[in-house]
Amino acid sequence: MKIINLPLREEIVADFRAGDQVLLNGVIYVARDSAHKKIIEALEKGDKLPFELNGATVYYMGPSPTRPNMVIGSAGPTTSGRMDKYAPELLRRGLKGMIGKGFRSAEVKKAIVEYKAVYFAALGGCGALIAKCVKRCEVIAFPELGPEAICRIIVENFSAIVVNDIYGGDAYEEGRKKYVQYEIKK
Repeated sequence: MKIINLPLREEIVADFRAGDQVLLNGVIYVARDSAHKKIIEALEKGDKLPFELNGATVYYMGPSPTRPNMVIGSAGPTTSGRMDKYAPELLRRGLKGMIGKGFRSAEVKKAIVEYKAVYFAALGGCGALIAKCVKRCEVIAFPELGPEAICRIIVENFSAIVVNDIYGGDAYEEGRKKYVQYEIKK
């Protein structure tokens, strides 16, 4: 288990291998489809972004309402593939980490290698447990998007698994290969 303090730097990312388990500590930005679209539009216009992309980690989180006396509601990952059309440009501009669930496109995996970044998986179905790692949460941009607004969260010991690394490793593909011998042949 690797304990990582955010933001990410190239030398930290270079140490990751697909399948590594990590505990993340520090600032993570929560953004989903609508927020990604607005970020790309802002970049195209030359507008200032609501957060610094260089070294940042973005979590594709499906938020739920916050209960009384809680920092955040359930904080489970959402499907990453929906952000694939935006990810290569954000990686090119300095984004270093992405957290979500599910496979990434070939284009995103190529950009991860090219721009030396990482894709982590958070465990789906564990949103209530992940929420316990969130120590602070604040909306920093696009409040009109409601649950898709960009949030800045501070996490302690956020558990994730490296899926795609800068060497082209893919934990999902490697995991499938281990068990292919057990598949029923038709």
